[in-house]
Amino acid sequence: MKLLAVCGMGIGTSIILKTNAEQALRNLGVDGEVEVADIGTARGAAVTADVVLTSAELAAELGEVDAEVVVVDNFVDVDEITGKLSAAVRARG
Repeated sequence: MKLLAVCGMGIGTSIILKTNAEQALRNLGVDGEVEVADIGTARGAAVTADVVLTSAELAAELGEVDAEVVVVDNFVDVDEITGKLSAAVRARG
C-alpha cells in the first residue's frame, strides 16, 4: 500500500505525519510505504498513491484524486491515524 502524507509546505508536519502513519501501518500489520509532499505537488504525487493523508483544509485544496483521501485532525495522534487507516484498508479490500 502506498500512502502520501501532505502538508502545506511538504516539510515539518508531513514528516511527523509520515512517521506516525508508518507506525499506524505497523500497528495494523499492513505492508506499505509513506511518502511526503507539499500541497503544490500532492495532486501529481497522488496519482500513484492508494491513500492520501492530510488535514481537512488541504483536502479541500487537493480536489479530486483517484486515491482515497483520509482527513487527519491530529497529526501526532497515532491512535487516530491507525483508526482512520484501518477503515481505509478495509475499504480497499
